[in-house]
Amino acid sequence: MWQSSPPGSIYDYIRVASFSIGADGLIEQWSRRAAGLFGMSSAEVVGRDPVEAFMPAELRPDAHRAVSEILDGKEWTGLVPFRIPGENAVRGLAEIYVMPSETETGERAALGIVVDVRALRRIETDLAASQAIFGQSPFGFVLFGTDFTVVRANKRFATVFGGEADDHRGRTVDDYLARPEAERLSSTLRRVLETGDAVTDLQLVGTPPGTTGRRHWSMNLYRVHSGAGRPVGIAGLATDVTQRHIAAREAASARRNLALLNEASARIGNSLDLETTARELLDVAVPGFCDLASVDLYQGLLTGEEASPASWGRHHQESGTGSAELRRVAHASAVSDALPEVFAAGTGSGAEGAGDTGPPALGSVHRYPFHSPCAVALRTGRVEDVPGDERGFVHSTLAVPMVAHDVVVGLVQFSRTKGSESFGERDRALATELAARAAVCIDNARLYRREHERALILQRSLLPPGDPEAAGLDIACRYLPGNTATEVGGDWFDVIELPGHRTALVVGDVMGRGLRAAVAMGELRTAVRTLALLDLEPAEVLSALDEVARGLGTPGGGERSDGFGAGGGAQWPSRAAHKSREADLSEVYLATCVYAVYDPVTRRCTFANAGHLPPVVAEPGEPALLLDVPPGMPLGVGGEPFEEVEVELKEGALLALYTDGLVESRDHPLDEGLDAFRQALAEPSQPLEDVCDHVLTTLDTRHGEDDIALLMARIQGLAPDAVGDWRLPRELRSVGRARELAREQLTAWDLDDLVDTTELLVSELVTNALRYGEGEIRLRLLRDRTLVCEVWDAGLVQPRRRRARDTDEGGRGLQLVGLLSAAWGSRRTPRGKTVWFELALPDGAPAAELSVEQLLSMY
Repeated sequence: MWQSSPPGSIYDYIRVASFSIGADGLIEQWSRRAAGLFGMSSAEVVGRDPVEAFMPAELRPDAHRAVSEILDGKEWTGLVPFRIPGENAVRGLAEIYVMPSETETGERAALGIVVDVRALRRIETDLAASQAIFGQSPFGFVLFGTDFTVVRANKRFATVFGGEADDHRGRTVDDYLARPEAERLSSTLRRVLETGDAVTDLQLVGTPPGTTGRRHWSMNLYRVHSGAGRPVGIAGLATDVTQRHIAAREAASARRNLALLNEASARIGNSLDLETTARELLDVAVPGFCDLASVDLYQGLLTGEEASPASWGRHHQESGTGSAELRRVAHASAVSDALPEVFAAGTGSGAEGAGDTGPPALGSVHRYPFHSPCAVALRTGRVEDVPGDERGFVHSTLAVPMVAHDVVVGLVQFSRTKGSESFGERDRALATELAARAAVCIDNARLYRREHERALILQRSLLPPGDPEAAGLDIACRYLPGNTATEVGGDWFDVIELPGHRTALVVGDVMGRGLRAAVAMGELRTAVRTLALLDLEPAEVLSALDEVARGLGTPGGGERSDGFGAGGGAQWPSRAAHKSREADLSEVYLATCVYAVYDPVTRRCTFANAGHLPPVVAEPGEPALLLDVPPGMPLGVGGEPFEEVEVELKEGALLALYTDGLVESRDHPLDEGLDAFRQALAEPSQPLEDVCDHVLTTLDTRHGEDDIALLMARIQGLAPDAVGDWRLPRELRSVGRARELAREQLTAWDLDDLVDTTELLVSELVTNALRYGEGEIRLRLLRDRTLVCEVWDAGLVQPRRRRARDTDEGGRGLQLVGLLSAAWGSRRTPRGKTVWFELALPDGAPAAELSVEQLLSMY
């Protein structure tokens, strides 16, 4: 078969058949398409009566008359049913056009053209559907030819870009879009035509003719083909998504504002220092909300004047000469630290006392002119727009008064530089909210400082930073200061992470009251954390802490009270006498403390006590018990060693450490308070925070005579599958075996990213144990919030990191451990030592590479 026209001709769809009838009324010629249509070959048909050949019997009389008329010179067109070949005698319908013809001898004959009606109807239906879809689509529909010109566009497309639909024929993308967008669309059209891969949600931006607003369109493109499969163009469906973009932008702005407010709630007011609170406000606002910001507070607030806050701003209302004195307490810039002048460029603040060349310096005292926007904002308590300067960096500034309890305490200025959006109404509301939150915190700090200035020393050093967390422990804590504003106590508690996912729990109480007790408490608490980092046994920690307490000394150098020695070590001494305000100053440095170390692998806890109340343990289904831990002597007394007690705790057990303010008061003896505390722990299975609240609400803790510290921990040992523990013989092949065990265990834990580093470091530690240690080697891997590897041996020599000489072939093992691990160290054990290292669990981010300096330091 040959053809000169391209594929996709209409005849490929219609498939016209033909036949001819001779003068005798019999079929002379029968085309191949006729044979395919009627299912009868030319051998079966030629020479036969056409009516008898393929017409149904009931139609043959009329058909014979029609053939006679045709041979008499009449044309005939009609629909003729016929049997469809291969379809179980199903009838089809053919449209036949028969026209008279003549033979060479002049005799009458006929030529017939046959078309399958079903094919015609399909074409008609497809054309109607195509027209309906294309013409009635609510979206812009455009068809590009293979030369990327518009072949056809619908009414919706013409509505957006003007004119009638037919007017767009022959246009190109350059007629609709600016050059960058037009080039991007052209390259996309070319790619779709070449590859046949459809493109969805192509984002385009442009300005329709006759408008000024920018519109956003989402366009889907796909290649269209002829019936023979030849690409004939690219169809495009465009949807106007401008409103969606606007909504998304507004939603993003709302989410940003909510995030800023949430961040402000978390970060502003963490300190009771006025300047710190101002800096916290700017840390939240810059650069998340603005490019530049500054905070001014009334000088009277900062100097602690007792006058009413309202009187600080009354000066400029009465005199009309300007605002009261303010001090610049904080400023921040996301533009450049080298451009402090941008704080004044275009602000129009005109601060007096700031000099003529720049804004008020940090810490300087200044005033704002009476009619300036900043002075108006301070005077009225409303946000004011500060005009910008075309020559400056700043083009939009908000002067926001800091209002707390209907009192203005200062002013914050938020500025945006050129290139950033100007402040809108939503921004004004957010700026007001941020300033108000900071103002409330500042005012609360002012009030609290006036009433509890000395108590701040204790508050800042009391609690461990953040929420205490520990491997294998669920921890909750409470601290309630006494109600006396000027005399604070020395209670403290702490949670300290130790190597091997162990945790140290500490509760202590410095005897005496007042600032000296708080200072001593802070020093002892710091000493405990320092000693804990040495990974000493609990009794050793208390012995060293006792030396620290004794080293604090007494003001007069006299002897300390000996009231604790007479009672013996088996009793818990009553503390009432030592809490008296008339107590000797030397007793400030006497303290009690309980120190416990918990191992989540074995669920064993080792306690040592220095004159403190005993820990309480409540196991599931059992009444709460006081642990029999010898109390020992208070810290600072000296002369007596401390004893250790090791206790295995059940899964889910509750451990409570506390100070005597929880169980002892003038109206309630100690024994009654301890019994009430044990009864309050009757249901230890409740959520730990609820247990703490239940204890504080059940016991009489509101007497205000003493501070209260309560530290509770629920035992949750490490799961067996989170521990890998092996013993290795003292031979060289144990190094390779250790690497193999580590690799298999990390693979089982899905920690493939740590395999290489762990293998290397395990190899170094096991090699050192073989070279310098003694006895059997033990390798242990622990997985919790981090990965910990421990190598045990019986040797007592502690590893020492040293710098290898250039000529040394070894000696760099511990340098590798230090560089590649998050932390490492060693500790003594009852039968030798343990060397350990810790690796952070992978978070999906690529591992940090060692710097050149770190690599060179190893050589």
